[in-house]
Amino acid sequence: MKKSLISLALAGVFASAAQAQTLEMYGIVDMGFVQESGGSTGQTTTPAGAKGTLNKLTSGAQSGTRLGIKGTEDLGNNLKALFVLETDIAADKGGFNQNNLAFGRQSFVGLQSDMGTVTMGRQYTPYFLTMLLGDPFAAGMAGAAQNMLMPAANVRMDNAVKYTSPVFSGFSGEAAYGFGEQADSTTKSQQLGAFLSYSAAPINVRLGYLKKNNNNSVSGTNEKGVTNWILAANWDVKVAKLFTAITDNDEAQISRTPLTGSAPGPACAKSPDYLIGAQVPFNKHTFIASYIYKDGGNGTTGDANQLAFGYTYTMSKRTNLYASWGRINNKS
Repeated sequence: MKKSLISLALAGVFASAAQAQTLEMYGIVDMGFVQESGGSTGQTTTPAGAKGTLNKLTSGAQSGTRLGIKGTEDLGNNLKALFVLETDIAADKGGFNQNNLAFGRQSFVGLQSDMGTVTMGRQYTPYFLTMLLGDPFAAGMAGAAQNMLMPAANVRMDNAVKYTSPVFSGFSGEAAYGFGEQADSTTKSQQLGAFLSYSAAPINVRLGYLKKNNNNSVSGTNEKGVTNWILAANWDVKVAKLFTAITDNDEAQISRTPLTGSAPGPACAKSPDYLIGAQVPFNKHTFIASYIYKDGGNGTTGDANQLAFGYTYTMSKRTNLYASWGRINNKS
């Protein structure tokens, strides 16, 4: 038996002060009371699947509770090494989220220069970072845009190599490739993502893309995977900050393996979605609202919408109080 191994590696060790470097430990603890009602699946179920109301303490309702370590080292000639290790903590139970991954939020190492930044590891997808730009709730509280706009768990990408460009006259971009790591195929489970962004106060606009292939371990299933697009923007008009996002998403991959005598099903369920929202600041107070409409189109879930309102009160530079209300109507 013959084996071959080709390796290109980057290892960062931040232990001594031989060269200019920084090492920082950081974190957020977020805890809130949550009441969920009306659902017939998921956490709001009562025995036998009946609709019910659930009262609970939740860790990370606004901002994910986390503990992280990050560092940089100056290598000279405008080149820096960097790393981030960030765990997702369930502070209400003293455990971990992200399926008990040690560093489930982020874990990567990279190099940064005047030509941009290259990082390797578990990282946010360009699609998710684009959605953040158009979400007045910043992916938190009851109005989190990912409730409706994030198909197929596309928040993070494992085994990813990412390039982030510098800013040129307001334009910047990002491209990411996630290895599928399947022994018999270079395309199974792989992910491709990118965004193109433009920022010039008071307007920010971003176009994001993500293609996610299936792990086609079952013979005859569709090999296409899912493709998602999102256009997001925000506009600061001083008295308020306005947000919007439009998506064209493949909701889920539907098997094309037919039953005996039946025709193959559609490749995927398409869902265009639309978001509008705003933040209105007033001294230490910020009022938030958003509305999302999901067009079921040729999907299997039907149309849906989400209406949400939120409020935050800044107590200090690091501490705030918040409250929110949200309602999702499914028309399936």
